[in-house]
Amino acid sequence: MTTPNESGDQPIEAQATEQEQLSPEEQAAREQQEQQQQNELIFAWYKHAEQVLKEQFSDYEVEGQVGQHPVFGPLFAYTIRQNDNSYSCGFFLNELVHTFQNKENPGLWMSSFFVDLIRSSDNRPLPAAPQSEEEAKQLLDNYIVPHCAESVRSEFPEEQIYVDLEMHPEAGPVLEVGFPSIKEGNNTFALPLQFLMTLHLLNRDPADPLVQALYKIHEEHQQQAERT
Repeated sequence: MTTPNESGDQPIEAQATEQEQLSPEEQAAREQQEQQQQNELIFAWYKHAEQVLKEQFSDYEVEGQVGQHPVFGPLFAYTIRQNDNSYSCGFFLNELVHTFQNKENPGLWMSSFFVDLIRSSDNRPLPAAPQSEEEAKQLLDNYIVPHCAESVRSEFPEEQIYVDLEMHPEAGPVLEVGFPSIKEGNNTFALPLQFLMTLHLLNRDPADPLVQALYKIHEEHQQQAERT
């Protein structure tokens, strides 16, 4: 018995048989067509998000660019300008899709990052990317990791917060945070250092997802305690 694929089209076995019968030229043409369709979908999301920002910041000029991260996929970076001031911020395509499909007001979510940038400085371009492994290590050791540790601890001043670097077999080096006081259930959360670095380079606060994860753990623990 064959199993239908997610789109409900041809069975997986039938697709595999058809693919095996394609000539190299036909296979290359199919892959090129699929890549073109994917690029068109990425560009459609890029333009949609750009239009949302134009509506949110009608007094600003809005422009952007599309990038590709080798691990995290397509990235969109937008810049809003007014007079001599400009503010740039980037987003992962996956998070934009998730946000637009699940949040009631995704435009407010997107604009909030730029509002924070506007409040913090006269100009906030995207940070310069490290040019070597040594520069990347210094950025992680001297800013990103200490900033994340300070942020999560200041967010929960009455709790003891565990913060440490670990090595994940698939994700590589990760920053792990958690609550040692929670003895039952999940009490830690970790993100790859590469992901935290990418957030920083997108002018995003790398500590934000760690803080949000700790709040979720804390809330789940409280709910569990109330049930028992």
